[in-house]
Amino acid sequence: MPAAPRPAAPAERDLELAADQAIQACGGEAREAVKALIVANGFLEAEIEELRTKVSTGYARGRLSPTRQRKDETDV
Repeated sequence: MPAAPRPAAPAERDLELAADQAIQACGGEAREAVKALIVANGFLEAEIEELRTKVSTGYARGRLSPTRQRKDETDV
């Protein structure tokens, strides 16, 4: 039986374009672009966790793993 096809990764050209656009949006400052992307990622992670709590286990059919604690939260 052949292996299931893997989702196609974005083309290298697309990644380069996205990186250039992020840097340009931050006035050409790569460090600022990285910081902005980290903040955006944090918002997306929070949204995922919020949605995860709203989806019933029956609807998800057990596909959702229990909420994981972030490493920095466990070091307190």
